Amino acid sequence: MLTSEKSAELKALQMGAADFITKPFDMHDVIRARVSRIIELNEGRQLISAAEHDKLTMLYTRSFFFEYANRIYKYHPELHMDAVVINIEQFHTVNELNGFEFGDSILRIIGSEISAFLSETEGIASRVEADRFNIFCKHQDDYQALLDRFQKKMDDVSRNVSIRLRMGVKPWKADVEPMLLFDRASAACSMVRGNYKTHLMFYSEDMLARELLNRRLLNDLRAAVEEKQFKVFYQPKYRIQCDPPRLCSAEALVRWKHPELGMISPGDFIPLFEGNGQISVVDKFVWAEAARQIADWRDRFGIVVPVSVNLSRADVFHPMLVKTLTGLIEENGLEYKNMKLEVTESAYTDNASHLLDVVNHLRELGFEIEMDDFGSGYSSLNMISSMPIDVLKTDMKFIRNIEHNTKDFRLVELVVDIAKYLNVPVVAEGVETETQLQLLKNADCDLVQGYYFSRPLPAEEFEKLIIREIEIDRRNDQ
Repeated sequence: MLTSEKSAELKALQMGAADFITKPFDMHDVIRARVSRIIELNEGRQLISAAEHDKLTMLYTRSFFFEYANRIYKYHPELHMDAVVINIEQFHTVNELNGFEFGDSILRIIGSEISAFLSETEGIASRVEADRFNIFCKHQDDYQALLDRFQKKMDDVSRNVSIRLRMGVKPWKADVEPMLLFDRASAACSMVRGNYKTHLMFYSEDMLARELLNRRLLNDLRAAVEEKQFKVFYQPKYRIQCDPPRLCSAEALVRWKHPELGMISPGDFIPLFEGNGQISVVDKFVWAEAARQIADWRDRFGIVVPVSVNLSRADVFHPMLVKTLTGLIEENGLEYKNMKLEVTESAYTDNASHLLDVVNHLRELGFEIEMDDFGSGYSSLNMISSMPIDVLKTDMKFIRNIEHNTKDFRLVELVVDIAKYLNVPVVAEGVETETQLQLLKNADCDLVQGYYFSRPLPAEEFEKLIIREIEIDRRNDQ
């Protein structure tokens, strides 16, 4: 602003002038320097603006979003701001099926609708990742209504393509900074991934307790292996097409006796380690203990009790899998068939070609492969005929109701028929009653395991079952 009205300086700056110079002026070099500086500042603002906003949605980029969120948190503590995270379900599939231009249009529309929402309340938003949006807004009484609003927009603009949104919310809490708020909102959002009934989740204190426990367990994993806090229990499998049923093998099951937390349920740590790829650490411990135990029983009792161990999907993709397993067999002087490998049915549907290659190689070496939880996944009869397996294990939820549910019993009979067609034995898990045992025996099932015969036992207690079998053999010989 160049003017002779000195009194206009404040008003000019308030109206947006970059600088103010009063007339008359005779120092032209000063004026040129000040104008040059104004141009530099303006170009700097343009660069900042370009980095500040996501080009596709015009929402803030991640770094600027958290900078402004932290300022709101610091300078306006009276504003109770909630953290909201929105994701698109299976967005990569949407892109692959419909093209990236379509995907970009969906992201722009969501960004536009979020901006429209923020124009009605106080808050800021960001496109943090490909399909993740963060909203830092004043508390809303009905977040389901907000999700429904965004979902309706998706339904209106993509009538021929199913676009499903999910939302996680972490309500404001004193002394919790924005970064942590959004970590927890993201965790809540992840909880409803793949859930087609519920698309909104609030982060709760129970989830916080679960998260803290999970972090503790992850941190303690290495020490647990080194200090042998993990204990391997053995659940016997009995052959039932004879009288009386005879012990023939066992399944190795892991337990965690934590020095401070006490006995931790496998249901608490196995899914956790499977989810983050650490399950292989536990599996290798179990393999080593099981191989050592098979050799120990053989040396002390003169008989071999084959033991089944779990082979997870993470193990299958480990480049040292075969070398590790063969090393344990050789180190303990075992035959390959002494340690059976259990693979869940669902594992065969994920990168099936690679898994089949690995399993075929293991079978060629002499390992026997058991398909665990058969009937719980999506294997077709056509797939089953080409899968390399030596044993089928029925999903225990079928066994639970065979006394009272004709359909469940018929499913078990069907599994037995499939096994007979494949010329492999069937193991029924979860047998707890005499009636269940008799039904399975009549259905021509080969092997069972469950609480009817025994719970999983530590090695020293399992030995009593081995000794009992030896005594039966002695009496039969007499």
